[in-house]
Amino acid sequence: MLNFILYASPALIWGSTWLAIKLQLTQVPPILSVGYRFCLASSILCIYCLLTNKKLVFSLRDHVFMAIQGFTLFGLGYCMSYLATAYLTSGLVAVVFSTILMWNILNLRLFMGQAVAWRAFCGGILGLSGICLVFWDELETLTATRELIGMLIALTGAYLASVGNIVGARNARAGVPVTQANVFGMAYGSLLSLALHFGSGGQLVMDWSVGYLAPMLYLTIFGSVVAFGCYMLLIGRIGAEYAGYVTLLMPVIALVLSTFFEDFSWTANAAIGVVIVLMGNLFILTPPASLIRIRRRLFKRL
Repeated sequence: MLNFILYASPALIWGSTWLAIKLQLTQVPPILSVGYRFCLASSILCIYCLLTNKKLVFSLRDHVFMAIQGFTLFGLGYCMSYLATAYLTSGLVAVVFSTILMWNILNLRLFMGQAVAWRAFCGGILGLSGICLVFWDELETLTATRELIGMLIALTGAYLASVGNIVGARNARAGVPVTQANVFGMAYGSLLSLALHFGSGGQLVMDWSVGYLAPMLYLTIFGSVVAFGCYMLLIGRIGAEYAGYVTLLMPVIALVLSTFFEDFSWTANAAIGVVIVLMGNLFILTPPASLIRIRRRLFKRL
């Protein structure tokens, strides 16, 4: 029962954060909202670390890599996700961002020399094919429609977030605990977002309405703190390979919410494309041993 709760919590929370991001698109510029969110989330995690006597002193080298993780994942990656939501329904942004699994494989190859497994390659091809099918009408005309612009922004954000994930893996191997890495990573990401906003001539703006503050608190407390804590506990109980399937459910939940709350219009291309994307992600996430067992069972039945 506990495993089910730990599994369902991050899936439901992270799947719904995309809609919460959409609700934050008020008079507060998206990039400023990112800065607010991760400044608050970093502060909460820092207080938690102080109360639990967790180490918060790290070398300059570790801070450099935590800054890179923060700039790419919590800074630019999330700025792109907020900006993309202004062009697309939140469910489609979640689907495009699920390609982060594919980008992780590419970046592991580029930056760490890790070989690309055949299942990962096939899953990546399926994922890209599915994205192309979802946005087929826009790609066919090659015109700068809102949907095509949103897709390109989301793909860029997914790639940058993937770079942050790879740097985060480096930080973990260097002995920087994940919670503390997030404290500083979120802080650096929020500083970059605020610098981008004010550096481009933006003003200090705040929306004190419930319609803005409620999604902000939800994204900060549940999306950035509670869900992550549940996910880390789940990894400790069942392992990272199986816990990773949480990411497979996120776009599904986001699409369901988008259908009900944003009147997302399903087309044949969109439906088939989303299924192909999910199949590609499933292929990437499934351990090789499990794929072999599934293949053997299928051949026995045939």
